[in-house]
Amino acid sequence: MFSLFLCSNTPDSEVKSPLHVPQKPVNHPLIQIHIFTGVFLFCWFCFPVMRRNPFMVDGCCRKGSRNALQELYNPSQLDLSGAAILHQARRDQVLDACRVYSASSRKRRVLTPGDLKHLVVDEDHELIYCYVPKVACTNWKRVMMVLTGRGKYSDPMEIPSNEAHVPSNLKTLNQYSIPEINHRLKNYFKFLFVREPLERLVSAYRNKFTLKYNSSFHKRFGTLIVKRYRKNAMQEALLNGDDVKFKEFVEYLVDPATQRDGPLNEHWQAVYQLCHPCHIHYDMVGKYETLEDDANYVLRLVGVGDSLRFPSYAKSTRTTDTMTAQFFSNISTQQLVQLYQLYKMDFLMFNYSLPGYLRLD
Repeated sequence: MFSLFLCSNTPDSEVKSPLHVPQKPVNHPLIQIHIFTGVFLFCWFCFPVMRRNPFMVDGCCRKGSRNALQELYNPSQLDLSGAAILHQARRDQVLDACRVYSASSRKRRVLTPGDLKHLVVDEDHELIYCYVPKVACTNWKRVMMVLTGRGKYSDPMEIPSNEAHVPSNLKTLNQYSIPEINHRLKNYFKFLFVREPLERLVSAYRNKFTLKYNSSFHKRFGTLIVKRYRKNAMQEALLNGDDVKFKEFVEYLVDPATQRDGPLNEHWQAVYQLCHPCHIHYDMVGKYETLEDDANYVLRLVGVGDSLRFPSYAKSTRTTDTMTAQFFSNISTQQLVQLYQLYKMDFLMFNYSLPGYLRLD
């Protein structure tokens, strides 16, 4: 079984993963094969592609004459030019971090279609969105359902939150053939949204371990955490796992045994491991801290900004930086250092400074 080498382009230049330097290219009219020691990497260039349905419903979300890539890299509206400069700086930050990582790491990782299950595809508007849990992904999935629904939906907030997370409601990139995957990575507008790593972590803990309705997480992770890290645990806690302390959650994350168990759950897995920005060139990196502006900028690039707005976020229960600092006040320096190592690439790639409570000296 062969691994897949994913190529991705901006409109003006080919962008390949900085983690791979091809050797001994073998030419073929349809396929170019790069041979590494013991690994075959495929990069498909010529193939039949699925055609986009030209018939769009009237109303919300008709595709404009220019696609999002053209509007991003060659804005037709003057007021979009300033944002274009900001997002170029964010792309450069990711690229620089990947170069440093490539130079310092001996690991050579090649993506397979299974790594692409977080990349949601909108064929009509030629978009790929990598969703990151706890970074407004419910609302973004709602928006993607409106964009891909061809008139079925008009208001994202009319879509129940549980509906947004039904896998069959949105198509992901891993469902395509290898040629189709590479075509979309090369030609579609690719974006993701990120958040300060430790604030996202606290948000995940609060949502999955302090709310009674998340019993599946309590059973799957809570019982394990209580068993491993709580001395003299009560039988009820061992059975239900519904009262996990944040300190215990951190112990679980930094424990080498957890790393041996396999990848972390998507709600607290690092963004660079979910969306693979060192392998896939993202055209835009939005931030939770500027969510509404960045999200509506995406919709304007797509050409639907007049008919579709990203839902405003006004939840009083939102995890804030002040709240995050309180959660970390009782975490040891050693565990803070270990935790930072888990999310170091997210800090570097997305230009998040170390918070004051993160004592690394």
